[in-house]
Amino acid sequence: MRTDQCLLKMEGISKTFPGVKALDQVDLEIHRGEVLALVGENGAGKSTLMKILGGIHSRDSGTIAFEGRPADLRDPAHARRLGISIIHQELNVMENLDVAENIFVGDEIRTALVFVDRKAQVGRTRELLSSVGLDVDPRALMKDLSLASRQMVEIAKSLSMNAKLIIMDEPTSSLTERETERLFRIVREVCARGIGVIYISHRLEEIFELADRVTVLRDGRTVGTKELSECTKETLIAMMVGREIDELYPKTEGRIGNEALRVEKVSTASLLREVSFAVREGEVLGFAGLVGAGRTELAKVVFGLDRKSGGDIYLAGKKVSIGSPWEAIRLGIGYVPEDRKREGLVLGMAVRGNISLSVLERLKRYLFVSGRKEKELAEDSILRLRIKAQSASQAVKFLSGGNQQKVVLAKGLATTPKVLILDEPTRGVDVGAKKEIHSIIDALAKTGMAIIVISSELPEILGISDRIVVMRNGRIKGELRREEATQVKVLELAFR
Repeated sequence: MRTDQCLLKMEGISKTFPGVKALDQVDLEIHRGEVLALVGENGAGKSTLMKILGGIHSRDSGTIAFEGRPADLRDPAHARRLGISIIHQELNVMENLDVAENIFVGDEIRTALVFVDRKAQVGRTRELLSSVGLDVDPRALMKDLSLASRQMVEIAKSLSMNAKLIIMDEPTSSLTERETERLFRIVREVCARGIGVIYISHRLEEIFELADRVTVLRDGRTVGTKELSECTKETLIAMMVGREIDELYPKTEGRIGNEALRVEKVSTASLLREVSFAVREGEVLGFAGLVGAGRTELAKVVFGLDRKSGGDIYLAGKKVSIGSPWEAIRLGIGYVPEDRKREGLVLGMAVRGNISLSVLERLKRYLFVSGRKEKELAEDSILRLRIKAQSASQAVKFLSGGNQQKVVLAKGLATTPKVLILDEPTRGVDVGAKKEIHSIIDALAKTGMAIIVISSELPEILGISDRIVVMRNGRIKGELRREEATQVKVLELAFR
């Protein structure tokens, strides 16, 4: 139950990273017992603001007051001692430890002889799990629990630390409807104890059901804070949007040719439901949607990383069977994954080695990879994509984020694909690198390559796409032509 007591007040918070002003004079206030929704497009500054609140980043300027006293959050441990707990979208659990060990890690209950009091921890864990309605054995390993149960364990952990403020980042992105209802019930019970909750979500229907007030961020600035009773979905979307597509997206008109790839009624066991679409030669087809919409899952099915449970895939009108990435590459499909560091690069390997990974067979001379051919490929890619590296032999880990992304792109292009799938092609790169990558995409389309772009940044999707497909919960909710697409229309489909 919301009170008039201010729990947290952040004023004039600014934060700059190299080349990017992430936050600019941001204000945020939450009361005891309140659910404050924090919304905005990807890149609006939500995560940076919460990392400052959690002691992960330091602010450049501005003030923070917690429980009426100035708070200089030096590190995550200091934030936790004050009573601030963050439940990240990617849950921070130790899968090979049991539930009780996860809850009390770093804050163990000890005997008079300073040994861990295992019996006391298990007993206290049972009490905490009961308080959030979770019926699991405290001695069960975390890896054996469902995602929803892990999330409840994280909430129980927050309560074990006597949290006064809990931050939840996209907590329902992988939950079923029933699990979501259970989570909402726990949030309401937590608030009834006077604990404040900052709830970050792209799902507006959840915000209207759960939150008391909403704060909107856009481009690192506070747009405003409103009572949910004063808002409609349309007014909230309008607050989130409000910007023009500028020269960051150098889209030029080109010739769109024959159908290159067609997907018909493709489904998977876990998420996708009869997804159908087509992309043509020389076309940039954008895929928009919220977290968990199924865009990356669809890309992985087309590239042979995941198996489909139904449906068909056609290349140039011919039905194909894609059982592995190597088969996809052989058929002329290239893929640049969402997470470049985990899925796209070998960070300790040189630029030349990374670029050649997808075409080693082509570079072989007898039984060995030809160093000359590998070097020629790398140097051509460096020149073509304007990769800033000391040489082709420099380790990728020493490159900037934007140049690392170009190396992943070079690796995908080395296979000379007819269809190229780009998943979040400019995530985590600065503005200058973004513009260069957008120019590369535009130039590739001019050569007749069919390009699929998945992006969580609406201006990017609107700026570089010829058509836009909008997904939600594993289904296609609509399609928009470039000339009719707006941020509001895309969001309305994404929230449908």
